[in-house]
Amino acid sequence: MNSFLIKNVKWRMENYKFSIKQTLNSYFIPAFLLLNSSCLIGCRVYSFTGTTLKDDLKTITIQNVAMGTAGGPANLTLTFTEKLKEYYQRNTSLKLKPSDADLLLESTIVGYELTPVSATSGDKAALNRLTIRVEVRFVNAKYEDESFEKEFSFYQDFPQEQNLSQVESSLVPKIIDQLVLNIFTDTAAQW
Repeated sequence: MNSFLIKNVKWRMENYKFSIKQTLNSYFIPAFLLLNSSCLIGCRVYSFTGTTLKDDLKTITIQNVAMGTAGGPANLTLTFTEKLKEYYQRNTSLKLKPSDADLLLESTIVGYELTPVSATSGDKAALNRLTIRVEVRFVNAKYEDESFEKEFSFYQDFPQEQNLSQVESSLVPKIIDQLVLNIFTDTAAQW
């Protein structure tokens, strides 16, 4: 009789464990999934590419970048335009359209500046800074409150011993990449 009681207790403990496990699965897993999905949805539409564009926005017009200042490589505006178009195509589902799109992006390079920074003991610059400034006009035809005009700028420093012609071909692409990312963040991600 003692062994029967022990087997009965073991059987009940196993069934109790199974019952607890089943209860946890039936309540906590759905609650966990619901909580995570509500965090992803939040107040805006979220995509895993980082954009917060609404579903009804389908097209974008990206005008050729204009040059509103002196200086810079001859292909600066073309390179900038192509990087903008490529980035939007790669990171959104928007289709490029020559005109009358849901979104419009116009950019003008308004500054291509070389300035000395970080003085040394002999009043000479230890570093020089190349800065590119871009004026951007963004128009959202469906949600006008998201439209804006704003200036973006970014820079790269280089040693005073080098002149601009030696480093320009390596610095300009880095600056453009960061400017494109900043413009994209403000227009498509809006964090």
